[in-house]
Amino acid sequence: MAEAAAETSRKLYGYALSSNSVRIAALLNEKGLDYDLVAVDLDNKTPQFLAISPFGQIPAFQDGDDLLFESRAISRHIATKYKHLCPDLLPTPSAKLETWLEVESHHFYPAVADLVYELRVRPRLPGGVPPDPAVVDGLARKVADVLDVYEAHLAAGNRYLAGDVFTLADVNHMAQLLAVSKTPRAAELVAARPHVQAWWEDISARPAWKRTVAALPLSPP
Repeated sequence: MAEAAAETSRKLYGYALSSNSVRIAALLNEKGLDYDLVAVDLDNKTPQFLAISPFGQIPAFQDGDDLLFESRAISRHIATKYKHLCPDLLPTPSAKLETWLEVESHHFYPAVADLVYELRVRPRLPGGVPPDPAVVDGLARKVADVLDVYEAHLAAGNRYLAGDVFTLADVNHMAQLLAVSKTPRAAELVAARPHVQAWWEDISARPAWKRTVAALPLSPP
């Protein structure tokens, strides 16, 4: 990795299949940064973990003396602190980058997470029941509306969300897009939009992302 025997100790507190933990792992792999994954039992949170993440949520991140929680804050920290390591994920100035970072947070993630939860997560919980078709249809329409905006943006000559260059805006989408790809009904919504599908195929072919996915204990759809 780019910083073997790193000068500072980096620890990612989370668990492997948390999309927000995967968001950080993907970014660390893009930067070639070594880190330790510290598994967190959300039913038995340790004082050490709560000292870093006072709301008790994952992920949390220790980067030497820097202690952070909230995944998007962590990702911005890594992209900024290690800007000197390729790839530079924060080209400046970039209005598109800032816009699509916000779109991911406020529009893409909430819509997609709700659909994936209803289709893939809730039925697997103890006492889980099959998805409610009416609920799924409503959630799918919300995702479709969001993806229509992405399709128009990418079709307007943008290879990536911020233009011609892969940036943090793209990285921040990848973990949830992976969940989409493993959820057939949701994956159909991406496949129906050729520019969104091409974008996902492009970014998911990156070597750092392949290393990230290879480390995940993925179950079948």
